[in-house]
Amino acid sequence: MSFLNLRLAPNERVLINGAVIENGDRPTKIAIRTPNVRVLRLRDAMHPDDAKTPVSIACYTAQMILMGDIEPGEGHRQLLVAIEQLSQVFTDHDSRQLLAEATEKVAEDKIYVVMRRLRDLLPREARLFAFNQ
Repeated sequence: MSFLNLRLAPNERVLINGAVIENGDRPTKIAIRTPNVRVLRLRDAMHPDDAKTPVSIACYTAQMILMGDIEPGEGHRQLLVAIEQLSQVFTDHDSRQLLAEATEKVAEDKIYVVMRRLRDLLPREARLFAFNQ
């Protein structure tokens, strides 16, 4: 049986199935043993105003699934469409690998990992936009 281990810094907040949990004054480790729990570290959360580019919109879509604001089936569809569109722009090997892993993790419903892989593309996207200006 697999489960998720979270290590929380002092006063760190995390969203678990829609509930905001705030850690106390000491570092803490939490083991989540229930499958299909939606977890989002609030330090990783993106503000809606920051979702302005294709990669950031895909990241925000993943975040919305984790927060429970998009039905997972519809969110998965939106993510797969976004990843397909991004794969037409990001043609280098490393980016393709990140997108392939993101696609695989959507299929496995590991949305936090999807969000992290997509976030790895943000600096590359920023360089592309800077180059094209």
